[in-house]
Amino acid sequence: MRGLNAGYGRLQVLWDVSIDVEPKQIVALVGANGAGKTTLLHAISGMIPTRSGSISFEGREISGRSIEAIVDVGIAHVPEGRRLFSGLTVRENLILGGWRKNNTRVDRVVELFPALGERMNQVASTLSGGEQQMCAIGRGLMSEPALLLIDELSLGLAPKTVDEIVARLPDIAASGTAVLLVEQDIDTALTVSESGYVLETGRITKSGPASRLLADPTIQEAYLGFQAS
Repeated sequence: MRGLNAGYGRLQVLWDVSIDVEPKQIVALVGANGAGKTTLLHAISGMIPTRSGSISFEGREISGRSIEAIVDVGIAHVPEGRRLFSGLTVRENLILGGWRKNNTRVDRVVELFPALGERMNQVASTLSGGEQQMCAIGRGLMSEPALLLIDELSLGLAPKTVDEIVARLPDIAASGTAVLLVEQDIDTALTVSESGYVLETGRITKSGPASRLLADPTIQEAYLGFQAS
């Protein structure tokens, strides 16, 4: 992404945003609520038009392309709040995630999230919050993406459940699917990621190796509640 400007109607939300995600990498995009993180993911996945700048994926310009075309080139989006098909079973949700690839095999998802293997015929609305998030991530993986966008993975989940799901992200990346993780929980996001970006009021204010950002006194004070010495 280079010099991206985007928003809704007359409201501009993103200003000159540039980020990179390398193959098999986990990258964190962190910031406070309302910073523009979800808008950035919507721009990548074609849910909103860009005003200027460019988004390229594996050497191909994708800004301005349809949502379906962006899925087809290898990008999947796990939206904030999971957004499962609540009246369908786990298996049906997963299969719908893979329909453009004609993929009905759920083996990889069950290997990552064994709990779903016991819930295949259960209606999605009856799952726990953590199981729903597993199902949403699994549904995204069914399209066999090279890049998985995950919006607010930890939203509404207990810390233990978050840790369990986050622990699978390195396996997802190692298998060939890079991850762009959007999170308000900066500690969780930067701990699992290799690099990160801090988004504030629509602008990237800091970027670099995740470990360096996590040790940054200004980030610790602003987002983690540590008092800078």
